[in-house]
Amino acid sequence: MSAQQPLGSGFTAYSTTADVIDGIDLTGRTAIVTGGYSGLGLETVRAFRAAGADVIVPARDTARATRQLAGIDGVVVDDLNLLDPGSIDAFADRFLATGRPLHLLVNSAGIMATPLARDARGFESQFATNHLGHFQLTTRLLPALRAAQGARVVAVSSRGHRYSPVVFEDPNFEHREYAPYPAYGQSKTANVLFAVELDARERENGIRAFAVHPGSIMTNLAQNADRDVLRQGGFLDDDFQPIIDPSRGLKTPEQGAATQVWCATSPRLDGLGGLYCEDVEIATVHTGELPDTAVLALTPGSFGVLPYAIDPDSARHLWTISEEMLLS
Repeated sequence: MSAQQPLGSGFTAYSTTADVIDGIDLTGRTAIVTGGYSGLGLETVRAFRAAGADVIVPARDTARATRQLAGIDGVVVDDLNLLDPGSIDAFADRFLATGRPLHLLVNSAGIMATPLARDARGFESQFATNHLGHFQLTTRLLPALRAAQGARVVAVSSRGHRYSPVVFEDPNFEHREYAPYPAYGQSKTANVLFAVELDARERENGIRAFAVHPGSIMTNLAQNADRDVLRQGGFLDDDFQPIIDPSRGLKTPEQGAATQVWCATSPRLDGLGGLYCEDVEIATVHTGELPDTAVLALTPGSFGVLPYAIDPDSARHLWTISEEMLLS
């Protein structure tokens, strides 16, 4: 029987970070949350701190991050640019030098549907930021994660993984026409595959990994989307304000971050890993016909995870090419 099926969490799409962290004690635990100064990441930081964890927020714009986190005591901001391999290594070296175990790593930073851009190595920016940067960060932090003797890694993916599998023959759009949403979907599929393979490789070392779909939350992540398209698609009302309807996946940041906080902390998930979760629950595998995959199409209710995003062979292949890309 596959573990990729609901376990009866007791939570719903309406649950918030406060709901899922209630009764959880993270005193003495250390957490790193990328993107932890806005949107889902910020709500994750609030929840971890409320439960007593020490939290580090790596940020490209440390001044902005410091301002955004000013009202939360016990958070350390450090420099990190996910598009800069040297910056990632430097951050990891600084943390490893402290000798502290790392109990929770939430890879929440990301970009969405951006115009074509490439990093200094020529890699497409969404794949490089959303997947490759986090791949490098996580693998560099493995000694600290192993030292925790019970760490969890959460990759924030998206139901948008339906827009594209990882196109292994051309992940950087060097030989095909670039399209923002397929590029985003590819990077989100990569997030899921990464969690699958990380869990397979490291579970014997006490590290369990999960990927999550948080919901559709109108944060800065959607800044490249056309507001008229968002309104017509039912994401914004006639005044261009976000519509909140968790039954359709339209959530507040507190509701959206609940799934990643649950995956990082819930004792119900002890002994499990390599799973994709949504609506604060382990998701089903999507076996029906694909829904309308048009840009920003709503898919009401739980959608599940597409089989190609949890395929173990693809997960191993992605790990291999990711290592090769980091060496290029």
